[in-house]
Amino acid sequence: MASLLGRQNVIKGLAVLATVAFVGLPLQAADSKSDVSEIGNRKVAHKSIISQEREIAAGRQYAAEIDRSTKFITDPVINEYVNRVAQNVARNSDLKVPLTVKVIDGPEINAFALPGGFLYVYSGLLKAASEEDQFAGVIAHEIAHVAARHWASQMTKARILDIATIPLIFVPMTYPVYIGVSQALNIGVPVMFLKFDRSAEAEADYLGLQYMYKAGYDPNAYVAFFGKVLEEERRQPGSVPKIFQDHPPTPDRILKAEEEIKQLPKRDEYLVSTSEFDDVKGRLNTVVAALRKKDREGAPTLEKRQPDGSTQPTTKGQDQGDEKPPVLKRRD
Repeated sequence: MASLLGRQNVIKGLAVLATVAFVGLPLQAADSKSDVSEIGNRKVAHKSIISQEREIAAGRQYAAEIDRSTKFITDPVINEYVNRVAQNVARNSDLKVPLTVKVIDGPEINAFALPGGFLYVYSGLLKAASEEDQFAGVIAHEIAHVAARHWASQMTKARILDIATIPLIFVPMTYPVYIGVSQALNIGVPVMFLKFDRSAEAEADYLGLQYMYKAGYDPNAYVAFFGKVLEEERRQPGSVPKIFQDHPPTPDRILKAEEEIKQLPKRDEYLVSTSEFDDVKGRLNTVVAALRKKDREGAPTLEKRQPDGSTQPTTKGQDQGDEKPPVLKRRD
C-alpha cells in the first residue's frame, strides 16, 4: 500500500514538473511572425516535448497506412503539377522538413497534412477551385499546420494530461496510446493528426496567407474560396467540405483574414491562375471519368432471362426499350 501511494506521489510530482516545464516554455520563439521578408529564416514552430524526428516518424507511419488503403490519382502530369504548386508554396514557407505530396482519388473538397510533411490533396479540391491561387491557398493552410508543428504541440498537451491521470506503468511511449486510430475522412488517419483547436486554425490561416503572398499568389483568393464554400452551403445545406466542418469559415474568421491581408506589403501583381491549371483540371476530369468507367466495368452485372431460356447481362443505364420497370404489388 505504501509502495502504491509512493508511486502515485511520484506520478503526481512528474505531472506537476512536466506541466511547469511546459508552461515555462514559450509557445513559440520570439521571432516576429508578421515580417514576411523573414519567412524561412524565422521560427514559428511551437515548443514541444516531442522531437521533430519522432514527429516525422509518426507521420511516416500513418502515411504508410494511408498509402496501403487509399486510391490515388497516378497520372504523371496531374501529380507533377500538384507537386510543383505545393513545393513552390513550401519553398516560400517556414517549413523545415521535406514535403511529400500525393493526390487522392476522391470527390471531397479537402486536403490534409500529416506531421513531418506528408501532404495529401483530394482530386475534388482541384476540381472545386476556380483558379490556381484558390487551390494553392488551401495547400498553404495545410503546410502552415506542419511548419508550426501544431500536432506536436497538441500531443505535448495531451501527454501531460495523460501523465497526470494515468499510472505511469500504463503509459508506454507509443503514439497509438495518445491518439488512437479513427476513420477520419474515411481513411485510417488518426483524428488528432487532422483536428486542431481554433487557435491553431487561426494561426494556420494567418501563416497560410503569408505563404501564399510570398509565393506570388493573391491571398484574397483564400477568402474568396471561403465565400464559395459559404455560398454552396446556402445553396445546398450540409455541403460544407470536410476541411471546414470543424472550423467553418464564419464571418468572423473571414473578417480576421481580410484584416491580416491588409497588413501585408502592397504588391502590384499577383499570380492568379495559369493555362496549365485549366489544362490539368480538364485532364483530371478525363482521368476520373476513365477510372469510374473502369470501376463500373468491374462491378457485378444482373443477368435477365430471355423468352427462349437464354440469359442476357444488363447494367444500370442500359437501354431497356419500352419495357416498364417492375411494379411492387401488395397482396390483398
